[in-house]
Amino acid sequence: MTNFWDRHIMPRLIGCACASKPIMKQREKVVPKAAGKVLELGIGGGLNLRYYDPARVESVSGVDPSDELRERALAAPRPDDLKVEIRKGIAEDLPFESGSFDCVVCTFTLCSVQSPQKALAEARRVLKPGGRFLYAEHGLAPDAGVAAWQRRIEPAWKAIAGGCHLTRPITDAIAAAGFGIDRSDRMYLPGTPRILGWSEWGEARAA
Repeated sequence: MTNFWDRHIMPRLIGCACASKPIMKQREKVVPKAAGKVLELGIGGGLNLRYYDPARVESVSGVDPSDELRERALAAPRPDDLKVEIRKGIAEDLPFESGSFDCVVCTFTLCSVQSPQKALAEARRVLKPGGRFLYAEHGLAPDAGVAAWQRRIEPAWKAIAGGCHLTRPITDAIAAAGFGIDRSDRMYLPGTPRILGWSEWGEARAA
């Protein structure tokens, strides 16, 4: 039953949740800023592909551990002249040489990786010196009452949502990984329960 859930039900649930209007709006804020050779961590169902600008982007390489989600990404809408490669992999152990990319895009991925610290370290490794890290994530809310409820429901939430965590810090974790934060914005997503809707997005550079 668990295998059936993981292979057939959970990818559909994640796909629906990650394609909600508020989350797609967050994607649209950061993805068009990508340029050069781009790596996307946790490309999932390819929901970001429509937002890349082929005039700015040389190529997009995406990694994701899920066979089902990678299949969706292969069929996802994108500009006709966007060069895309999708590979099996995890953010904590990227199958690329150091200094391979001008830009790393990370949207709604750090919540579900096994180790955000390792994923961010790998992102730094594969970026060229001064390379850009673009992110839009959800995580630990700043309000004590909301955060308390996040901690209460997180164990059950992880079980049904593919290991998604609600209480991980976002921008602070990126800065702690050695990135210089160029810009950071944050808010509760409209039309979303606060325990699920705290979002931070911005731009950072590999130090």
